[in-house]
Amino acid sequence: MELSGPALPARTVAHSQSEMTELILPNDTNTLGNLLGGRLMNFIDLVGAMAAFRHARSHVVTASMEHIDFIAPVHVGDLLILKSSLNRAFRTSMEVGVKVWVENALAGVHHHVASAYLTFVAIDQQGRRVPVPPLQPETEEEMRRFEDAGRRREMREAEARRRRIPKFEASPIKA
Repeated sequence: MELSGPALPARTVAHSQSEMTELILPNDTNTLGNLLGGRLMNFIDLVGAMAAFRHARSHVVTASMEHIDFIAPVHVGDLLILKSSLNRAFRTSMEVGVKVWVENALAGVHHHVASAYLTFVAIDQQGRRVPVPPLQPETEEEMRRFEDAGRRREMREAEARRRRIPKFEASPIKA
């Protein structure tokens, strides 16, 4: 089904960038006092959805979270800083990149602990896909991320085609 209507004005990456900070508490961690991977994925999904929501100005749902890299552990008492921005907008979907840093407030040290790419789809109140505005990259870095997102989408689509199971076709039984 092709969606029609007036063209949406392009938005910039800066328009939708989002950031959140979380204090890591004992209930967020495993028995070693390290942040649970699933909890980190939840935080990543939330901050990614914020950027997608700001860009689309519509409800969004998570279609995929891929290529998540857990680089270093996060400990009880650390401040987790998550930053998200759109890499590219397609017709109804958007790729968002999320980078995660940890701040040890006592030591005054920041370091990169995780990164991920997520795809969100814009939907209306009835759950139907709706178009999103195009993304207008402004810097060389934004243009690189824009192009990389296009390549990742091509790879996702190729993988989806590869995984499709051919429809069952009944054939006559030969005796």
